[in-house]
Amino acid sequence: MKLAWRWLGRAVLAVVGLVLLLQVWYFVSIGWYRFHDPASTAFMRSHMALVRTSDPAAKLEHRWVPYERIADNLKRAVITSEDARFAEHEGVDWDAIAKAYDNNERVGGAKADATAKSKVAARIKGGSTITQQLAKNLFLSGERSYLRKGQELVITYMLEFWLSKQRILEIYLNVIEWGSGVFGAEAAAHHYFNVTAAQLNASQAAQLAVMLPNPRFYDTRRGSPYLARRSAVIARWMKDAELP
Repeated sequence: MKLAWRWLGRAVLAVVGLVLLLQVWYFVSIGWYRFHDPASTAFMRSHMALVRTSDPAAKLEHRWVPYERIADNLKRAVITSEDARFAEHEGVDWDAIAKAYDNNERVGGAKADATAKSKVAARIKGGSTITQQLAKNLFLSGERSYLRKGQELVITYMLEFWLSKQRILEIYLNVIEWGSGVFGAEAAAHHYFNVTAAQLNASQAAQLAVMLPNPRFYDTRRGSPYLARRSAVIARWMKDAELP
């Protein structure tokens, strides 16, 4: 019995040690990204591995551009659409999470009401900040679990510790998905409008920002009425966005 407990203790210590080593690896990797641009992300690699099961010749559309060569229009549009308090919070916007939870509870109730099904349903909202989205894209899988969410929060605070807000936004705009196999602002600008990321006007930038929650869907539905309406709203509001 004592031997079994001893082995159990060793197993627990081994697991804890591996978890701590993983955190050290994340921490050092993010420190590296302070001065070096990531060549790819966990999400890019996962997506392309999946795509290449059916199309071995599939290629990634991705080209890194520095912060100065990304239009302020796109920076403002993305902040307005995805994370209005980006310049203020420390990685996690707890107020936005609470509001998103309340909204989603109301949406769930409306969907359960048969009389509401004929109406236009409110949209499910998330509370993830730009930093949280970057943490997930850089290092984590797409699975949904409390364990993965916890790891995302740890990485989020590591990102905020190591990197300036400007660097976080620069990396985010260069690695985020904007369509199947389309990653980063430069590839997106070419893919949708045949311009560079520096040349995006307010309307184009707003459209790209609105696509972010579901880029593959909107890549094939560019004439979506919702996309047009929401883009017009973001284009009106984005001038007030605070840039880092």
